[in-house]
Amino acid sequence: MLAYMNLIEEISLNAWPAHMCELYDGWLLRFSHNYTHRTNCVNLIAPSTLPLQEKVEFCENEYRNVHSPTIFKISPLLDPSFDTFLTERVYTEEHRTNVMTMPLSQAQPWQAVTYEYESYQRNSGLPSLISYPGEIMVQLCDTITEDWVSNLFRLNGTTNPTHQRIVPAMYKAIPKETIAATIELNGRVVACGLGILDRSHVGLYAIYVDKSCRKMHFGRAICSAILTEAQKKGCTHAYLQVVDKNDAARQLYESLGFEYFYTYWFRTLYNNG
Repeated sequence: MLAYMNLIEEISLNAWPAHMCELYDGWLLRFSHNYTHRTNCVNLIAPSTLPLQEKVEFCENEYRNVHSPTIFKISPLLDPSFDTFLTERVYTEEHRTNVMTMPLSQAQPWQAVTYEYESYQRNSGLPSLISYPGEIMVQLCDTITEDWVSNLFRLNGTTNPTHQRIVPAMYKAIPKETIAATIELNGRVVACGLGILDRSHVGLYAIYVDKSCRKMHFGRAICSAILTEAQKKGCTHAYLQVVDKNDAARQLYESLGFEYFYTYWFRTLYNNG
């Protein structure tokens, strides 16, 4: 179980690069101007040799220098005493997140009605369009385009100019094969999602649906398209991360075949100068 958990943690790091990184005595410090906790936190990825307090104080100073809170990612792979140590330093718990996984042999994706393929400049074998019941059309692309990122920003409410400047490069820095999905309604993108393939796994990321289009099965169609095409490409397992208490998303993912695996959270220090 711990070995598989470590694998999921590794491929999750690959899937979501930070704007900048620093390696310090087995700890990976990630900096992204506070875009997300995952890309702006310390990950304990290897054994340490330096005293714990010295290391934590070093991290606090590094994040203070970039005007950021100090954030540590806490998972079941870590000794529980580390979480206790941070609690005693007045770090607060934030963003509890559940990791869900499944063998794709047990997946229950929505069945497509038709597939359309375009030969021009499409070398990945992906269909350009998959239709689902109710005339829901999912468009697929093997690259993360500027339009896809722009629509993601609109759907998830990203308006910070710094984030709009640096995040597209973070997506372009993903070193793995990707499946970018969108759904348009009246010429406007109203849903998106991203599949990232690594070591026979596909991770589901950036699943967003416009508030005006909830309960129209767009999320199910996006996820189904990514999972089906990833399996065709040889993936045998899938994983995702969903914020704790997001019951609607959890129910969707369970209906697709995902099961709970483990929970991680973040410890954050805001009074950091």
